Formats: sequence, structure tokens, C-alpha cells
Amino acid sequence: MKALFLDRDGVLNVLRKNDYVKSPDELEILPGVPEAIALCRKHFDRLIIVTNQQGVGKGLMSESDLAAVHKKLIESIGHIDHIYYCTQLEREHSLRRKPSVGMALEARRDYGIDLGQSVMAGDAASDMLFGRRAGMQTVLLGDNSDVWEQQPWLVDHRYPTLLDYAHSL
Repeated sequence: MKALFLDRDGVLNVLRKNDYVKSPDELEILPGVPEAIALCRKHFDRLIIVTNQQGVGKGLMSESDLAAVHKKLIESIGHIDHIYYCTQLEREHSLRRKPSVGMALEARRDYGIDLGQSVMAGDAASDMLFGRRAGMQTVLLGDNSDVWEQQPWLVDHRYPTLLDYAHSL
């Protein structure tokens, strides 16, 4: 079973620089994402979101706030099989926090996913390293030339948006 693993902020919704999406009102879906999700569903057995959410760990929002954001996200973009998230702070070095592969291993256990047949799509070096460590293909989305230029070995494919990637499938 192959899956598309998706980062959230900067891939599905607008990244809030130096901030977090703390409530559904702050969630802004990126253009073309619902169409991209529909196209990706035709090519992957599972669509899985993997996201670091240390805003919870910092006390800026609660897990119920995060659940409300995720509820609106799903209502806005279409069916997602599961959202795995890590609320631990970066300094806690959680095995679940990207770029560690804990969330990928949980998805493999929960859904029987073949990580070697799967893809990680994200907008940051940590997403690419997560995918690489889990044995997946990696897709860098957005205008992140620093990742592309400084760590090209982490990136298998590069597209401006999730919709551009979905059209390439």
C-alpha cells in the first residue's frame, strides 16, 4: 500500500511566519489544494498528514484548538486518511517529531503502508530528511531554494505547488 505523506503548513495552508495556526479562523488554504488532493487520491492508497505542532507544547494553543483547525482543514480540502502530529518542542528531541521518523512508523503500523513505495511532500529540509530517513521519495514544494541549493541530495523532485505535483502524476 503506497501513501502520500503531506506536511501541513506551507503545503496545504498558508505558513504563518514566526507564528502558528492557532484557530480555525487563522487557517488559510493554499490555492489549488482541494483539486490537488482529489488528483492525488487517484494515485495513492492513503493520504496522510504529518505535522510538527509545537505551538501546543509552547502553550500557545490547546490540543482541542488543534483538533478544530484540523477539522476545518479536512472540511476545506477533502478526505485525508489520518493526521499525525507532534506537539513536543524541538528541544525535547521526540522520536515523533520530524525529521525523526516516528510518525511514518506509526502510519506504517496503522495502515500497512509500504514506505519504499510512498512519497513525502513538504516545504522544508526537515520534511525532506523525514522522507529520506523513512525510505520514501521526496518532493520539495514551494520556493525553498535554500533547501534545493544547500541539500539537493534530500530532494528527488521539486514543484512550485502541490497542484503542480498532482498534475505530474
